[in-house]
Amino acid sequence: MKTAVSFLAALLCSLLCLPAFAQDGNVVNITKGTFEPMPMAVPDFSGDTPEAATVGTDIAEVIRNDLAGSGLFRMISPDAFVEKNLDIAVLPTFADWKVISADALLVGKTIIDPSGTMATQFRLFDVFTGKQLYSQEYTVSSPDSWRRMAHIIADDVYEQLTPDGGYFDSRIVYIAESGPKTKRIRRLAIMDQDGANPQYLTDGRIEVQTPRFDPSSQTIIYTALVPDARNPILERRRVYLFDIETGRQEVIGDYGVTSFAARFSPDGSHIAMSLSEDGNSDVYVLDLARRQRTRLTNNLAIDTSPSYSPDGKEIVFTSDRGGSPQLYIMNADGSDRNCENGPRNKVCRITFGKGIYSTPVWSPRGDLIAFTKQTQGRFEIGVIKTDGSDERTLTSDFLAEGPTWSPNGRIIIFFKEARGGRPSLWSIDLSGRNLKRVPTPGDASDPAWSPILR
Repeated sequence: MKTAVSFLAALLCSLLCLPAFAQDGNVVNITKGTFEPMPMAVPDFSGDTPEAATVGTDIAEVIRNDLAGSGLFRMISPDAFVEKNLDIAVLPTFADWKVISADALLVGKTIIDPSGTMATQFRLFDVFTGKQLYSQEYTVSSPDSWRRMAHIIADDVYEQLTPDGGYFDSRIVYIAESGPKTKRIRRLAIMDQDGANPQYLTDGRIEVQTPRFDPSSQTIIYTALVPDARNPILERRRVYLFDIETGRQEVIGDYGVTSFAARFSPDGSHIAMSLSEDGNSDVYVLDLARRQRTRLTNNLAIDTSPSYSPDGKEIVFTSDRGGSPQLYIMNADGSDRNCENGPRNKVCRITFGKGIYSTPVWSPRGDLIAFTKQTQGRFEIGVIKTDGSDERTLTSDFLAEGPTWSPNGRIIIFFKEARGGRPSLWSIDLSGRNLKRVPTPGDASDPAWSPILR
């Protein structure tokens, strides 16, 4: 008999047991392999009033979309359901769900009291064992929060049925682009991870670049091109902090024409960025409380795009000190370290493949680094272990750049552009499966994924 435990083991292997072919030394491309998403039934949630039932239907639809969008679940059409009008207080007739080959069943109910408070109850069942896997109730002060509640419930289901944490209750910040190619307007924009609730955060009067979240998901750091006060014909790069709740902006640095891709440390106390002083581009760290800057690299090469490890102890960055842009790792305090591919040094090279490596981003799990690679006239989005082994290409295109990790380290969002086309956001699973477009109201580039909001 099939059990929840046996399914979990099978799913874990399907996610992690990835066949591969070696290419060019340590470079590895994942093959598609075979994978069958888990068949799951999510009926519309019932309600104690017509209004509550309508909201319950909306909640169930978002949950279905979240789970199906992950690529790990196949939602069974409600048209196939044998059992109708489920009561959350009564066990389902599991034989009716076995006959349509559902592995899991989610049943829920929404209650709205006269004060406007809304509660949503749900139960998750393993159909083949007839056992309840999980149950929970969430209460919010207003039905207006129904969409966020749906994402939280989807996270709970995902966490019960996979070996990973959830990621649906999160947001994406990105650059919304519009206008002709010769005069693009680039605004800071934000939306839910599924593309819902998009909104602009800046008005487009200045061009914004490289937005990144702080660990609280409440503050965004970004770079803007602003007129040079001494020569209005020229532009300078200015680094801002933006508070999402209040809309307040704070300038933390005016660094001329060469400051790039600032990122927060995992505790939010420091910012790593690339600055050019005396014509030399190096990695610096800024202490936000004291506004004190520390230079971490001092090399004639171009050092750029630093990204912290999840524990804050290491930084990965791009440097051409070896003759072409490659990925390097150093300790966040600048101390010496033992290198896997060489002697003890302040920085350790981890990539040796052909092509140009850029935009490295450390996975929230700490085991992988995502990057952009330009080779043979195409761009690739790939991942590599932190010791430089098992480099894998997830996808490639005419132009593909700027990977960012989901909070659970399972999905990567990036932007790509077809030849002669316009930029758009796309996501792909860590296995190289489930490539799909992320909806935005218009052209979009340079995404950054928030941590989980809870």
